[in-house]
Amino acid sequence: MKKKAVLAASVIGGIILFAALMNSFFILNEGESAIIQRFGRIESVYVKSVSPDMEGQLRDSDYRYITIHSGTGLKLKVPFIDTVVKYPSKLMTYDTPPRQVITSDKKKLMFDNNAQWRIENPVLFYVAVQNVSNAMDRIDNILYSRMNDKVGKLDAHTLITDKTAIEKMLDELAVEMTAQSKGFGVVVHDIRIKRTDLPQENYESIYNRMITERNRIAAQYRSEGDEEAIKVRSETDRRVTVITSEAMRQAEVLKGEGDAQAARVFNEVYGRNPEFFEFYNMLQTYRLTLGDSATLVIPNSSPFAKYLLGAEQTAAAPPQSITVGNTDD
Repeated sequence: MKKKAVLAASVIGGIILFAALMNSFFILNEGESAIIQRFGRIESVYVKSVSPDMEGQLRDSDYRYITIHSGTGLKLKVPFIDTVVKYPSKLMTYDTPPRQVITSDKKKLMFDNNAQWRIENPVLFYVAVQNVSNAMDRIDNILYSRMNDKVGKLDAHTLITDKTAIEKMLDELAVEMTAQSKGFGVVVHDIRIKRTDLPQENYESIYNRMITERNRIAAQYRSEGDEEAIKVRSETDRRVTVITSEAMRQAEVLKGEGDAQAARVFNEVYGRNPEFFEFYNMLQTYRLTLGDSATLVIPNSSPFAKYLLGAEQTAAAPPQSITVGNTDD
C-alpha cells in the first residue's frame, strides 16, 4: 500500500511538474505580439521589434514599469499565474461600408474606403480597446469623421477627376488618423478610396445634365458647321463671280478683236469689188425692209429702187408702186 501511495504521489507530482513545465513556455510566432498579465496587472510585453514610439509611449506613461522584450520564438512565463494575451502585429485591412459624404459645393457622394492599420503598442491597445473588433469600431469612427472633414473642403469635380488632390487628401488623412489612433496603440499606414458613386436619387439628374451638355456640344458643332458652310459658299460664289467676270472680259476682248478682224477683212474685200458689195448690202436691206408682204411707193431715182425696178429707170419717170408678197386684191 505504501509503495502504491508513493507511486501515485510520484505520478501526480510528475504530472503537475510536467504541466507546470509546459505552462512555463509559450511560443510567439512571426506576425504576433503579446502581453503578460499577472493577477490582472500587465508585467511585460513581447514584440518582434521595439519601435522608438512604443518605447517612448511606455516610458512617459503609467506603464513605465513594464518590461519590453523583442524577438519571436519560445518565451518564458510563470506557470499558472501569468496569462498570455496575443495580438496580430501584421498589417490588417479595415474595409468600411459605403457612406455618404457632402462636398464643398454641396454635392452628395458615396465613398467606399479601406484602411491598412497595425497594432504598434500592445499595452495601450489592451488597455484602451482590448480586442480587434473594438479597435475596428474606433478606427471607423475616426475615419468617417476625418473623411467628412476633408471631403467638405473639396468640390465634387475635384474628388472625381483629380487624382493628385485625392492622393494628397488621403496621405494627410492617414497622418491625422495615426496621431489620434496612437492613443490606443494603433498606427494607420494607408487609406484608399475603392469606389466613388453617386447616391441613387442623383442618377436621373446627372443623366439629364449629361444629355443637356451633349446637346449643347452638338448644337455648337452644328453652329460651327453652318458657319463654315457659309464661308465655303461665300468663297465659292466669289470665285464664280471672279471667274465669270474674267471670262466675260476675255469674251468681250475676243469679240472686239473678231469684229475688228471682220471689219478689216470686209474693207479689204469691199475695196476689191465695190459694186458687188453695194448690191449685196442692198439685198440685205430688201430682206430686212420688205418682209413677207408689203406695198412700196418709191421714185425711180431712189437708190432703193435701183436693183428692184431695174437700172433703165430714169429720174423723170413717175413713182412706181410695188407690191411684194401675196395679196387678195
